[in-house]
Amino acid sequence: MSDTTIWPTELRVAKDRRSLKITFNSGEAFEISAEMLRVLSPSAEVQGHSPEQRITVWGKRDITISEMVPIGNYAVRIVFDDRHDTGIFTWTYLARLGRDRDALWQEHLDELQEKGLSR
Repeated sequence: MSDTTIWPTELRVAKDRRSLKITFNSGEAFEISAEMLRVLSPSAEVQGHSPEQRITVWGKRDITISEMVPIGNYAVRIVFDDRHDTGIFTWTYLARLGRDRDALWQEHLDELQEKGLSR
């Protein structure tokens, strides 16, 4: 299934608000922590407008999801309890976070360690 036809059949914030469970029409299902969603937010505030502008987000171990706002039929805006609310998470991006979760998370942890930062 190509990413252009991927579609969530279920989006559910966990009761403790610390993760997002997402199931796609492909049958793939993922649980992504709020911390991972926050530190890898696709927002320009985090990603910048070029790779050189990307920032390392740290100190978000206890972050929670406050709200999810649908954006058309292609994405959701996730609002976190630290008031970060500018990330537009497309279905394709959420699928990538789910599929590549372990590698992406390890990259983040390695970057934190390299910079002397904590979760």
